[in-house]
Amino acid sequence: MFKKKECVAMLLAGGQGSRLYALTQKVAKPAVPFGGKYRIVDFPLSNCTNSGIDTVGVLTQYEPLLLNDYIGNGLPWDLDRTYGGVKILPPYQGAKAADWYKGTANAIYQNLKFIERYDAEYVLILSGDHIYKMDYAKMLKFHKKSGADCTIAVLDVPIEEASRFGIMSVDSDSRIFKFEEKPKNPESTMASMGIYIFTKDKLVDYLKRDAADPQSSGDFGKNIIPAMLGAGECMMAYPFEGYWKDVGTISSLWEANMDLLGEKPEFSLDDEKWRIFTRHETLAPQYIGKGSEISNSIIAEGCEIYGKVENSVLFPGVCVMPGAVVKDSVVMGGCVIGEDSVVSYSILDTNVKIGAEARVGGQVGDSAGVSVIGDGEVIPAGKVVGAGEMIPDVRK
Repeated sequence: MFKKKECVAMLLAGGQGSRLYALTQKVAKPAVPFGGKYRIVDFPLSNCTNSGIDTVGVLTQYEPLLLNDYIGNGLPWDLDRTYGGVKILPPYQGAKAADWYKGTANAIYQNLKFIERYDAEYVLILSGDHIYKMDYAKMLKFHKKSGADCTIAVLDVPIEEASRFGIMSVDSDSRIFKFEEKPKNPESTMASMGIYIFTKDKLVDYLKRDAADPQSSGDFGKNIIPAMLGAGECMMAYPFEGYWKDVGTISSLWEANMDLLGEKPEFSLDDEKWRIFTRHETLAPQYIGKGSEISNSIIAEGCEIYGKVENSVLFPGVCVMPGAVVKDSVVMGGCVIGEDSVVSYSILDTNVKIGAEARVGGQVGDSAGVSVIGDGEVIPAGKVVGAGEMIPDVRK
């Protein structure tokens, strides 16, 4: 007889990531590369491992193939377990019906059997599109001590940004008495991080009620949390003070990569006490050619640098040809930057080829924003791709 799990994690990784446009045409948002050798999903998975949570259901839906292959049996995150470990949970055909996940809560509802299989007392709900390090064990301890039915991790944000989030008002004991999803006139700066711990029986009860309501959108922020709050359930706010970034937009993804740079980066990936694990193919060391220049950049394995790289993040296998300049940019694996070309304030997806003497992107701070070149695109020699342009432009 297997021992029951105290807490299981449910990782919502099925989002299309529509605001990442060209970068998520072929992959789900959690599978988007980040930081030179990682993918976004590495962060919640690594947080689970470091927090002692060894049972994780990964709920997939949009473009799941690469994400499924990447996670595999969970070995890189020490989640390859006979009992527990990581399990991929796609939508499936049931006895009565089959349906896509309608919303975040509906996705969990359709996978209640996974939770009940491990007889867990608590359920941790995570999003697959955030960059951060967090000890979920401390949050669970807070949840248990407070006797809460639901605990929501919160981050204090600037008042001008508060309308982008679910905002909570709390009393002196951190008990939530009001919740508004993306309010136009926020009364608080305490923003939901999309990280919840529920006492399982309460979660199951409210998910079943929500599923029975044909008018519900099946969402935690819009339906479950307001319903629990309205019913007087004990809802607690757990304060988080570390680095956290929602990388759901082109600009925020670029910013999060830039936050890794500098002598004292805003977010470090070199903490041996809280490692970020990844499924990473070992390649040959970087080759730095004679006459090349590199400053304030991350250069991954297998790169060949003959030109100039400044304030940029380069993934494995990138080649920067002689005379080429890469500045303030994120260049994903397998890209080739042609001779005497310039790439600045841009994100290049995997296997992009930039022709000789081409120009891509503008300057940091340009109101047009970050330029984006999609997976496998070829930019002809001499072509100019202006500031904020996207190829292919799927925003239209």
